[in-house]
Amino acid sequence: MKMKPSKINVNPLYTPIMDKHFKPAILHNHAFLKVVKESGRGVSLCIALERNDGLVSTYNTEVFAENSGMDDENFFYVERLIKSLLWIRGGWKVTVGGPRNIGEYIQKAYSESGIRAFDAKFMSRVFEKPFTVIITDADSVPDSKEDPKPIGRHLEGYRIGFDAGGSDRKVAAVIDGNAVYSEEVIWHPKTESNPEYHYEEILKAIKTAASHLPHVDAIGVSSAGIYISNRVMVASLFIKIPDELFDKKVKNIFLDIQKEMGGVPIEVANDGDVTALAGAMDLNDNGVLGIAMGTSEAGGYVDNHGNLTGWLNELAFVPADFNMESMVDEWSGDFGCGVKYFSQDAVIKLAPQAGIILDKSLTPAEKLKIVQKHLEEGHEGAKGIFESIGCYLGYSLAYYAEFYDIKHVLILGRVTSGEGGNLIQKKAEEVLNGEFPQLAKKIKLHLPDESTRRVGQAIAAASLPEIR
Repeated sequence: MKMKPSKINVNPLYTPIMDKHFKPAILHNHAFLKVVKESGRGVSLCIALERNDGLVSTYNTEVFAENSGMDDENFFYVERLIKSLLWIRGGWKVTVGGPRNIGEYIQKAYSESGIRAFDAKFMSRVFEKPFTVIITDADSVPDSKEDPKPIGRHLEGYRIGFDAGGSDRKVAAVIDGNAVYSEEVIWHPKTESNPEYHYEEILKAIKTAASHLPHVDAIGVSSAGIYISNRVMVASLFIKIPDELFDKKVKNIFLDIQKEMGGVPIEVANDGDVTALAGAMDLNDNGVLGIAMGTSEAGGYVDNHGNLTGWLNELAFVPADFNMESMVDEWSGDFGCGVKYFSQDAVIKLAPQAGIILDKSLTPAEKLKIVQKHLEEGHEGAKGIFESIGCYLGYSLAYYAEFYDIKHVLILGRVTSGEGGNLIQKKAEEVLNGEFPQLAKKIKLHLPDESTRRVGQAIAAASLPEIR
């Protein structure tokens, strides 16, 4: 099956200077729903996603009635919506309640040979169940059943906070919320195929921190990837480890470390969620969405009650651009996803339009540094790159606000270093003020400095477990 482009027109007030064909997801969806409403042929559509422990996220919307001549527009809208919901909320079972042909389209898209086979396979791996699409009527879709948890902000006692990055590992010994020792060590988890390397390095870091404490009450871990019940489901740190070794040696790696450390309470969370938690602790407020622009786009969220939601928050795979000719992500094979808009890939993608030619032999991180140096030297094209990313961000924050209740946005990561971060923030705020004034009154953007973030991340990680 092939996806057909939507004929719904959008007219953005702002266009990225380096990407004139950008079609913001939020504007398309607003325009689609407006046309549905004005047509008088709208019907209810209800989507439910079931994930681990029987938890369910339900989303209600409206589409054209079946065979109203707008089937392709329905398919495009619902496919992009389900894609977004899957990567924000997560799920192994999708229930589609509404026009039957929409459910059938989604079933085909997420089949083994469908256009979203990657997404279906990924979700099966995360939730350890075959990916399933159920078709029903809107009234038979299950209600939401969420279970946000007040994880973190436990500062009492002798704690260890470990942060597993892709290029360095950080650990801190924390006494009653104050870091008394911290270290940062270069390591190479993404190139190692022997899981013993990962185990020994993590254990060494934790034991080093423990040597600076009279005893250890709890261990908190912040790491890129998806973790359920402290088990590693998918994580780029272990990308070189073969599947059979992953299941035997990696899935329970932090539970094995817990045994080695005498069974003290341990809590493992996605690094994006821990970043959002660190921001919430620093701001002394909630409703925090963290977006880290580095190798990819990482996300994390603390809800308005200060809880972690248990959602995936994998914003790298959430569509930002509905232009079907936009850049395709090599891993998922999909177009317009966040990874190509909020990462070093975005900077590299826009460099040719800015008149900056980058040597193909350089690493992505080296290419980013060259563009950042051009920006320091006053290069107008380099300035246009970061302003374009800011334009993407303004529209995408309005899209994310359809799924998250946001008061604060933390913009982080190496793409935001130096003047680039200021340009991104300023342009995003301009877009929010111009296109979405009500949202702009509610959402505040923040650019935390690197040193505050690093110490804050370790303390937030250490605060994850509750000492019972």
